[in-house]
Amino acid sequence: MSNAQPDMIRATNVSKAFGSLEVLKGVDLSVRKGDIISIIGPSGSGKSTLLRTLIHLEKADGGEILVEGEAIRNADDSHISEAKIRQRCRKLGMVFQNFNLFPHKTALENLIEAPMTVLKKSRVKATEKAEELLAKVGLADKRDTYPYYLSGGQKQRVAIARALAMEPDLMLFDEPTSALDPELIGEVLAVIKDLAAEHMTMLIVTHEMGFAREVSDKVVFMDEGRIVEIAAPEKFFTNPDHPRIKTFLDKML
Repeated sequence: MSNAQPDMIRATNVSKAFGSLEVLKGVDLSVRKGDIISIIGPSGSGKSTLLRTLIHLEKADGGEILVEGEAIRNADDSHISEAKIRQRCRKLGMVFQNFNLFPHKTALENLIEAPMTVLKKSRVKATEKAEELLAKVGLADKRDTYPYYLSGGQKQRVAIARALAMEPDLMLFDEPTSALDPELIGEVLAVIKDLAAEHMTMLIVTHEMGFAREVSDKVVFMDEGRIVEIAAPEKFFTNPDHPRIKTFLDKML
């Protein structure tokens, strides 16, 4: 028997449609522990939908999805209870484009809510961890501030800290800088770079080509619901195999 760790995520032949629109067409992707993978491609290529199906915010229509070796969707579509799926997806943290913070809760309260209700942590323990995470993202002084009074960059850093408060094994970022003013993008990317330096496993949908090139082990290019190429950043950005990628990069760089 091999002692090899299962992939953190393994998606095999995953498909998803909204009505007659096929958004994912037989996608295969595996993420190993410590991988930092950027997913890039034109708008509407299925990048965000792929992330949302991996964490079960959208239900895949076909294929198999395993989180650390345990299915959240079976290839034969046999039933898995919602409770089991939720428990397995708890290993994944998600950061959205639009922050999704609770507006009526302070930064600190946003961080302690899920650890207390889901992980059953005491308020004291949850608060201790939350304060540590707010300091980590450079927002220790904003613990009692409501989202309304935070800049977009600060909201996104609170959102990252909130995802980390659940102690995930893998972080999913869905275009974490796309809702930000240009001058605020750097502060969010800096936090993600710090996580990369700590070898946090990450799957990042991004339009920031320089950032993808700098932090990724692998770059995944999606187009029209399919993965067209997976390559190391040096090869991807200098000598991609697929002409579609060359066209895309010419526009983006």
